Amino acid sequence: MRAETTSRANLINKIAIFHVTNQQTSEALKKTLEEIGKALADGKDVKIVSFGAFTVNHKKERPGRNPRTRKDAKVSVRRVISFRAYHDFEKPVANSSISNTTN
Repeated sequence: MRAETTSRANLINKIAIFHVTNQQTSEALKKTLEEIGKALADGKDVKIVSFGAFTVNHKKERPGRNPRTRKDAKVSVRRVISFRAYHDFEKPVANSSISNTTN
């Protein structure tokens, strides 16, 4: 089951309806994403009210396996971004009908 993807261009077009040009909307979105990235790189959490929270998690080194060769390998220490949607943001998804998805 694969859902349709909303692209950056789709978001820009929907926001631009509010008497803002696509170019202005694109720049605003670009700057917003840059600032979120900078804050996460600095080790800060980013919380957006009624949307969700971005956090950086630190993963320890662990044993793994190369899926192509099936040989054991170590997965190195790394930082990963996690997103946790707030309840208000999740409601529309939880309340939507399952028939809206595609196979």
